[in-house]
Amino acid sequence: MISKIAGAGLGLMFLGSSVFAQSLADAKKAIDAEQYQKAKSMLKNLTTTQADKDENYFYLGWVYLKQDYADSAKAIFSKGLSVNAKSPLNLVGLGAVAHVEKDNATATSNFNQAIALAGKNGKPYLYIGLSYLLPVSGSSIGPNGSKIAPADADAAIAVLNKGKAVNPKDAEILIAMGDAYRSQIKSTDAYNNYNAALAIDPKSPAANVAEGVLWKYAENFEDSEKQFQAALAIDPNYGPAYRELAELYLRWAPKDPTQYDAKVKQAADSYKKYISLTDYSVESQMRYADFVFRAKDYTTLQKIANDLSASAKSNLRAYRYLGYAAFENKDYPAAESAFTKWVNEAGPKRVIPNDYLYLGKTQLEEKKDSLGIQNLRKALTLDTSQVDIYGEIAKSLYKSQKYIEAAEAYRTYGEKSRKATLNDHFFEGFSYYQAYKDQLIKQQTNKAIKVDSTLLTKADSAFTYVERKLPTPNAQIVYFHANVKDFEDVDRNNIKGLAKPLFEQYVQLVTAKGGTPDQNTKGYMAVAYAYLGNYAENKEKDSAKALDLYTKAQQMDPENAQVKYFFQKKSSGKSK
Repeated sequence: MISKIAGAGLGLMFLGSSVFAQSLADAKKAIDAEQYQKAKSMLKNLTTTQADKDENYFYLGWVYLKQDYADSAKAIFSKGLSVNAKSPLNLVGLGAVAHVEKDNATATSNFNQAIALAGKNGKPYLYIGLSYLLPVSGSSIGPNGSKIAPADADAAIAVLNKGKAVNPKDAEILIAMGDAYRSQIKSTDAYNNYNAALAIDPKSPAANVAEGVLWKYAENFEDSEKQFQAALAIDPNYGPAYRELAELYLRWAPKDPTQYDAKVKQAADSYKKYISLTDYSVESQMRYADFVFRAKDYTTLQKIANDLSASAKSNLRAYRYLGYAAFENKDYPAAESAFTKWVNEAGPKRVIPNDYLYLGKTQLEEKKDSLGIQNLRKALTLDTSQVDIYGEIAKSLYKSQKYIEAAEAYRTYGEKSRKATLNDHFFEGFSYYQAYKDQLIKQQTNKAIKVDSTLLTKADSAFTYVERKLPTPNAQIVYFHANVKDFEDVDRNNIKGLAKPLFEQYVQLVTAKGGTPDQNTKGYMAVAYAYLGNYAENKEKDSAKALDLYTKAQQMDPENAQVKYFFQKKSSGKSK
């Protein structure tokens, strides 16, 4: 579907690419319509022809900020302040840059200064609110775009309420308020504000689109479509309405299989129209990449990102998209190269935990385990709430046979993540068990090595947890649990039989299935029978029972060392 968009869209002549109106009102209208290149061209001209008007600099900086060029935005806002040191809007701009760069103290200071200078002007309040709704550097990318932190939404609502008190008839403030509530999934509050905005300005395409987005996320697709169409009835060239229609149809398509192809085509046509109404530039292609990413068309995304990364004017963020796409397409060398460039050059303020997560996963796929684990741990350092990363770390450490570290990672994953399965808890126990065996083997060649008996206790605990949670017993888990209990019987000349109930249960579970056991199961059965035979012989003093059990063990695995020893001893008449 996305390929159709690309094929149809790339050769178009784009609206408004040559002749621009020169008023600030027209520039602001272009910003609202997401015609950022058009707006920038007009505003650059205005900062030359009306160099003494600080507002021109603010709106130019705001465009740069919307396009993820924070450094350029900061320079423009500073220039606006050099024109007018008491420009509240340019102080808001510097605060917005500080906010997206997570410099909360500077952001608050600039916002407070702007409010002190605002007087009866509602625009500084509006743009402070919108600043809080900008995605901060390092915010996660999801299907619905970057998430707004609840605290930022609260701050936006608080300042927008102040702006509403200054200018109750500002529809833009009400739309921004609705957006803040929508980010908190407070749909009723969002709807009330969008409706209030439409009551003030019925001809606002932005308010209609905002309300349509609200219906879209509520999966009221028909009403959502009506709102977007209402926006286009007001302004047939309002690009954001087509973008949201594309998102709507993409979300709608899987809900009705009979209409899937038709909705996908509508999504493609709508996004093609959106691109044609904005501007064919690196920035518009970045927005295109955003859409393709959300559509999970990684083949097309990799092509777009490759083209963008080849452009000298490209935003470095193209490498993030290239990394994600290449990873999903299993092109791991390209993914590693892209992510490495991104994390090394983007700077810590722009790198998000997912970047290190995907870089780490890529390196694990390339068998670069130590580097992969190192980057997974970096992802955790950036965001300790990303507990699912422990699962990736655990799997990698287990594959590398670093059993103690793997067990601890599985344990943390099991404690902290809702996604942890009983299988993960099993591997926690099995890793502790393997770690104990490794220490025993090493001790045989180096008596100075100490064996950590707590590893068995931890393995025992993990296996017990799994057994209690399972609806029916699992033979394999019972077998390994039995081995753990056998190791806990440290006095081999006077065993307590800690493993006896579990080995008996294992034999019962396997024999109840009937049929011929596979080779692995035969080996496990031989171990179980041999253990029970040894217990019968030396603890219960029942020679007949011991012979029967060892005979069954021999039938399962004649090469079992304990079985061979028993029959050699018996044939030579030796005692224990």
